[in-house]
Amino acid sequence: MEWTYEKAGVSLERSDAWIDLVKNIASGASSTQVISGIGGFSGLYRIGGGKALAACTDGVGTKLDVARLTGLYRGLGQDLVAMNVNDLVTCGAKPLFFLDYLACGYLDAGVFGSVMEGIAEACSSCRCALLGGETAEMPGLYAPGMFDLAGFAVGLVEEESIIDGKGISKGDALLGLASSGVHSNGFSLIRKCLLDGPEPMEIHQFIPGFGKPLSEVRMEPTRLYVTQALEATTSGAVRGLAHITGGGLEENIARMLPAPLKPLIDYASWKRPPIFDLIRSRGVDEVEMRKVFNLGVGFVLAMKPGDVPRVSSILAGIGEKAIVIGEVSS
Repeated sequence: MEWTYEKAGVSLERSDAWIDLVKNIASGASSTQVISGIGGFSGLYRIGGGKALAACTDGVGTKLDVARLTGLYRGLGQDLVAMNVNDLVTCGAKPLFFLDYLACGYLDAGVFGSVMEGIAEACSSCRCALLGGETAEMPGLYAPGMFDLAGFAVGLVEEESIIDGKGISKGDALLGLASSGVHSNGFSLIRKCLLDGPEPMEIHQFIPGFGKPLSEVRMEPTRLYVTQALEATTSGAVRGLAHITGGGLEENIARMLPAPLKPLIDYASWKRPPIFDLIRSRGVDEVEMRKVFNLGVGFVLAMKPGDVPRVSSILAGIGEKAIVIGEVSS
């Protein structure tokens, strides 16, 4: 069977239409202090003194259900923090604090304690305070074992240092940083193509070449890119930053580019993690793969080609290997 995100129940087109609707509704609740709002990786709000706050919110999607099936919960904490701070840092903001929201039918301290430990560790690793949050126990609304997670992050950036992609031009290089796998996007499709259909796979099945069970591969936490992004921006050469989430490389890179520029990606320039080969072999064609998944590149930086060696050297100094994955085209 050939699987698509649409067949798995998720419509990217419907999502885009919803964002347009929200933008229109929210336009009446804006402020002269707003620098950028809905549609970007994060919103920016001027607070005076040449400074601005950056803020964003996100969750981890249906990876929650996979966690329930596998019994692996701790990594969800890092997923939640990463989905927020990785968006936050795309404008050059340093994360200040993070808040979490947990909703459940039954408050299981064993399960949710592991999640909270993951949240705290992830916040600490990117020097972001875990300021607080909300836990809502709502029996009857959530079935036994079901729950939801969301997070909210705030950062600070000097207005003159905001990275907004406006300086990007045709021919600029796109520098990619490796992902740890699927991160926290596309799990509705992953569940369908791997666990459903005529030949469903066993969730804890050991896959030759992976070196670990399928459950652990699928629950690999989302990488945190805060340190890498902020170190790279010290070069003064970075013109744009993109966190590769739902919508894949092309859609997310396009979010940092001024119109009518677009990304021209060389998909053969890096080696994909084996999980993507497995997904592809289970009935998801290449076009759909590119629309949904990061395919092994979780964060992208844009700069002049001549600045690539300098930025790559800075990243190498903190143990991060960067690869030129394409360029900006018109």
